[in-house]
Amino acid sequence: AKPENMAQLKEDFPQLKVVKLEQNYRSTSRILHAANEVIQNNEHIFEKALWSDKGHGELIRIINCRNDMEEAERVAKEIVTHKLRHGNEWEDYAVLYRSNFQARVLEAELRQLQVPYKLSGGTSFFARSEIRDIMSYLRVILNPEDDSAFLRIINTPKRGIGPATLEKLGNFANEYDIPMLVACKHGGLSHVLPKKAYASLKEFAEFIEHYTQELYQHPDPVPVVRQMIEETGYPDVIRQEAKTPQAEKNRFDNIESLYGSIQTLIERAESEEEQTIDAVIRKLVLLDMLEQQQEEENTNKVNLMTLHAAKGLEFNYVYMMGLEEELLPHRNSILSETVEEERRLMYVGITRAKKELTMTLAAQRRSGGQMRTTTQSRFLDELPEDHLDWPAKKKKQQAQRDPQAVADEYLANIRAMLGNG
Repeated sequence: AKPENMAQLKEDFPQLKVVKLEQNYRSTSRILHAANEVIQNNEHIFEKALWSDKGHGELIRIINCRNDMEEAERVAKEIVTHKLRHGNEWEDYAVLYRSNFQARVLEAELRQLQVPYKLSGGTSFFARSEIRDIMSYLRVILNPEDDSAFLRIINTPKRGIGPATLEKLGNFANEYDIPMLVACKHGGLSHVLPKKAYASLKEFAEFIEHYTQELYQHPDPVPVVRQMIEETGYPDVIRQEAKTPQAEKNRFDNIESLYGSIQTLIERAESEEEQTIDAVIRKLVLLDMLEQQQEEENTNKVNLMTLHAAKGLEFNYVYMMGLEEELLPHRNSILSETVEEERRLMYVGITRAKKELTMTLAAQRRSGGQMRTTTQSRFLDELPEDHLDWPAKKKKQQAQRDPQAVADEYLANIRAMLGNG
């Protein structure tokens, strides 16, 4: 489906009759006017302007945030507040973004607020293998009796412990009615297993014991968790398994998001008790359980998806995140001079909204483990100002105004209020 095919069609059939389907039965007039204004900046073979009889509707809101963490927090809290105020369903809301990585921070915020969400075209946060692996390490530290978590990590990464060894370990643990982790250090196990296998299990148990002490004694657990995972050799496994550099980057970014969630839980704790590592791990385990329960039971969820995945769908309330250069439009499109395709994506995003549309952007965004300063998307300047509620832009315009003009306007307003013309 290429736009240039339309031009060819006109050449092949000179008597072609064009019927324009311009009435939109979904969105308000403001939303459609904004979409029309944006897409007019692309070249067209056939001009088309959508219209609606659904009334003007609400102004399109644009929210400037300091960074991507604040952006995600703002969107999550806005959705919760709006739902409570208007009595809507979670499924009435959609959050759209250009690239899947943008969902990571938002997922963390939605989980914090216990908001059910559905991630279209992607794997939910706690279902990702690297998150499950690291969470299993944390679960064993929190609860040494968690045999299912133990079995997930005993050979992750590989430690040369085979199925036969694990079967004997399991039988020994059952016989003595002790957890498998505790059985690893039990002297009696040395009579059941070959010397090398016993040594490997004992070494693993001592490794977990060491980092359990470190985590409970250290005031900042994130560096300790990071060091623990590094020491296992798990990062090397990711590098070896990754089929592409991007796949490798995505998995490391997911791990960084988990570390960020731990840090956020500590910073937002309302008491010293909630700042302890066991309280943090319990909260993460609870969030994991809630996510699984929602996946099994609930279809009424906030929709998270890329702009590509949103084509053909519609939602009452839409949030578009990341309105920044090199994100929307994407960096690749800028370099290859194919920004028109990105503008069509912007158009798609705008026209997914039926009732209200909110766009957000961050002054700084984390990329490759570093915070980078961003530039607002060129597409924002193509929106009609009289249909926008954009406090940051108004504030900037006010600051740039001539002080004398501001003073004259102020005095004129005072005279009008006093009736002195």
